[in-house]
Amino acid sequence: MAEGMNEQSTGNIELGGKITLSGFNSVEPGKMVVVKKIIGNYVKKMEDRVQNFEKVSVHLKTVHNSEFEIQAKLAANGQAYNAEVTDFNLFFAMSRAMDKILGEI
Repeated sequence: MAEGMNEQSTGNIELGGKITLSGFNSVEPGKMVVVKKIIGNYVKKMEDRVQNFEKVSVHLKTVHNSEFEIQAKLAANGQAYNAEVTDFNLFFAMSRAMDKILGEI
């Protein structure tokens, strides 16, 4: 397992200590590479916009066997920013959820 990545028994995937992905166990490895790139790019943008970036958590839930529900949460500046998006495309859902949070900060 790569350094900085830690999969816990809870099924959570920790990326660099400030990012937690949950519910992504069933995502195929090829798609996980893209998931991590998307999340990483958005986290960089968030860190640039806020002074006290604490953590980001992203929860994936499959809805009706074909839709993906993404619940994203950013903790920064002592506040919580939340977004929830459902889409048939995992990557679009993630991007839209992260864009919503960026729009709030």
